[in-house]
Amino acid sequence: MRVGLYVLLALFAIWYLTPVYVLLVTGMKDFTEVSLSRMWALPQRLNFASFAEAFQALVPNFTNSLRLAVPSTIISAILGSLNGYVLAKWKFRGADVIFPLILFGMFIPYQAVLIPLVQFTRTIGLYGSIEGLILVHVIYGIPITTLIFRNYYAGIPNELIEAARIDGANFVNIYRYVLFPISVSGFVVVLIWQFTSAWNDFLFAVTLTTQRNWPMTVALNNLAGSFIVEWNVQMAGALLAALPTLLVFIFFGRYFIRGLLAGSLKG
Repeated sequence: MRVGLYVLLALFAIWYLTPVYVLLVTGMKDFTEVSLSRMWALPQRLNFASFAEAFQALVPNFTNSLRLAVPSTIISAILGSLNGYVLAKWKFRGADVIFPLILFGMFIPYQAVLIPLVQFTRTIGLYGSIEGLILVHVIYGIPITTLIFRNYYAGIPNELIEAARIDGANFVNIYRYVLFPISVSGFVVVLIWQFTSAWNDFLFAVTLTTQRNWPMTVALNNLAGSFIVEWNVQMAGALLAALPTLLVFIFFGRYFIRGLLAGSLKG
């Protein structure tokens, strides 16, 4: 049974890694080697020119993606943590109504709010900028981050909060000195989730930013020429664009699972 399970898992791993294999071998080929008939074949020789060309074209947009993903991830995580703290440990009249309304934001299709978002960002003077895109991702990230932290904090004994109150801690100090230090698991889950969401965004980015502020995902779409597509460069660019989130999951994936198992999505 154990051997059969490992064989099955290995087959699934190979199946899911097949696109990565195609990206890698196509990116290492010369343009003359790229064809449907040779899609699965290894390159005749190692050629990293495609990666160099893609990297040179995407470097400015890589910076834009970092400027987008890092602030939007941190801000939405902090706001979600504060919301979860209030909704889980400071019950007030209407909390049971506000929480479902916040969660409702997760189910609004992105396409349904594109025109209002464009009008809103124009009104506040942030249309076409990275700052406007950060604002959008922070707002859209609040429902899922609030859900994760609210359920995480709901599993913390109320006696811990009561003890802090008896010691004279106020609303801010209870969060700062009691809950925040034990929220590492929740923050790991939220940070990985939000970073991946912001980094991989295409729809909001292509709609709300101008060419100078395009993140990597939008620029990748424009690597293709008007009359001919250099698939080796396109594949190399796709691999480079996916590399940051891939590295995040490789190095922090175990903490992501631990955070989930610690109760971040329970409730």
